[in-house]
This record gives sequence, structure tokens and C-alpha cells, in this order.
Amino acid sequence: MEKIKSFQIDHTKLGIGMYVSRVDGDIVTYDVRMCKPNGGKYLSDGSMHTIEHLFATYARNSALSQGVVYVGPMGCRTGFYFLTRGISGADAIALVRDSLGFIHTYEGRIPGDTEAECGNYRDHDLPAARLDVLPLFHILQDYTEEMLQYDWHFSQV
Repeated sequence: MEKIKSFQIDHTKLGIGMYVSRVDGDIVTYDVRMCKPNGGKYLSDGSMHTIEHLFATYARNSALSQGVVYVGPMGCRTGFYFLTRGISGADAIALVRDSLGFIHTYEGRIPGDTEAECGNYRDHDLPAARLDVLPLFHILQDYTEEMLQYDWHFSQV
């Protein structure tokens, strides 16, 4: 089988940040990396689940909601995939940054955290989520569209 693109990225060189993972027609998949791969610190299940609910809710209620296709966690627990259509790189950066800021300051009940709305409704950790978003939130303050590209050597196998 052909190795998929995300497995061709050198994860020993990849750091916390936001990257264009792939472009499929008009869909852009962003690699929203919140932890350094294989760095020893990963998102806990509860934190990741809470970030997913809050990130998706915020993004899908933003002014750019029509361009939000998907927000979902990576199985390795180091970040999220964010799929968009018709949103510029600069706007995607701003939306992710604003979503993380929203999560960091969020208080209250997690949207969609009832048994009827969620398949694992008891597994949330808002205090951890609020802390886990901070490293990437700070990095994205001065992020530019050029920074969305993986360095050429990341794609070397």
C-alpha cells in the first residue's frame, strides 16, 4: 500500500504549530499540532474530548462557519485536524487562534455533554483543556500564512 502523506512527515522535526497537511480540491486539511510529537506529553482523553467539543462549537458558530468542514482529534493525541473550504490561510489561523482563546477562558457546561448528545459524555476535562490550548494559542499570535507550510525536509522519507 502507498504510505499516506501524514505518515511521510518527519515527526522528529515537527513542533507545536499549525500546518497545511494536504489540499484535496477545495478542501484544505490543517494539522493543528498542540503537543510535540513523541515529546512525552500528550493530550489526555478528557482534555482532547473537551477541546473537540469547544473547538467545533466555536468554529461552527463563527463568521466563517460556512467554510468549516470538520474538526477532529488525531489518534496520537498531539493535536487536531481542521478541514476548511473557501477560508484563506490567514483566516484559518485567526479562527484556530480565536477558538483556542475561547477554550482557555471558557467556563460553564461543555456543549453536547449529555448522554443523548455524546457517545462518551462523562469523559471531559475542562481544566486540562484550558491549559492544553495555551502553547499553541501563544505560538499563533504572530503566525503568518508562510508558516503554515511544512519545511521541505519534513516531506523527505
